[in-house]
Amino acid sequence: MFAYEFMRYAFLASTFIAITCGVVGVYVVARNFSFLAHTLSEIGFAGAAFAVFMKINPLWGMLLFTLLGSLGVGELSMKTTQKESSISAISALFIGLGVLFLALSGSNSRYATNILFGSIIGVDREGVIQLTALSLVVLLVIFTIQRNLNFDSFDHIGALARKVNTSIIGLLFLVVMAMAVSVGSQVVGSLLVFILLTLPASTAKYLGKTIKSMLIWSVALALLGVWLGLYLGFMTDWPVTFFIAIIEVTIYLTVYLYKIVKK
Repeated sequence: MFAYEFMRYAFLASTFIAITCGVVGVYVVARNFSFLAHTLSEIGFAGAAFAVFMKINPLWGMLLFTLLGSLGVGELSMKTTQKESSISAISALFIGLGVLFLALSGSNSRYATNILFGSIIGVDREGVIQLTALSLVVLLVIFTIQRNLNFDSFDHIGALARKVNTSIIGLLFLVVMAMAVSVGSQVVGSLLVFILLTLPASTAKYLGKTIKSMLIWSVALALLGVWLGLYLGFMTDWPVTFFIAIIEVTIYLTVYLYKIVKK
């Protein structure tokens, strides 16, 4: 399998993506941002479609839209009492815009499918470098603000008592989450990126007793999903995204049911 260059690139890129999504996902779940992550994935779809329309790299269009969307939607979700309805309306708007941009660009359905459901098998050397660089930036920001981020995510009242600037921390995390959505979309696509951002971390909540252990579990489960998904995709010629989704859902349900039976 590793005799093929595209598989080596795929495994290298997916490794950094899984680590990034595993780390960020712990804080997404802790801050109850799963719904926001799902919305950003749809905004990212519009961004990628816009990039196709403008004839630039879809990753950069997705990054631009998710960064702007995370700040706007994140601020909206904190200040309105109808945040679910408001975010749903924004999500619908950007899905419509994505469809429009693809239609105007004249791209075929295969290209649209790659944006929606990922195309990690087709990543080249330049793509690996870009994804690796973005992943490292995300991880650097997370670990730079990790102490205050831990307080704000797991003990918001305690963070306020310690005079942590929760507004700045929240803003930085929205930016980091937007970058993670753009990076993760390269594996599972814009519509299913929340799989890597929520399921490994949700499972880690049941398995880890500390924040550190949750991070380790989340990254390990994300890596297991993408590595095994790539292997099964190569062996069967079925979509990699399908296997990643099945693996992560199966692990989550197994752990969840085990905890119920144990209680």
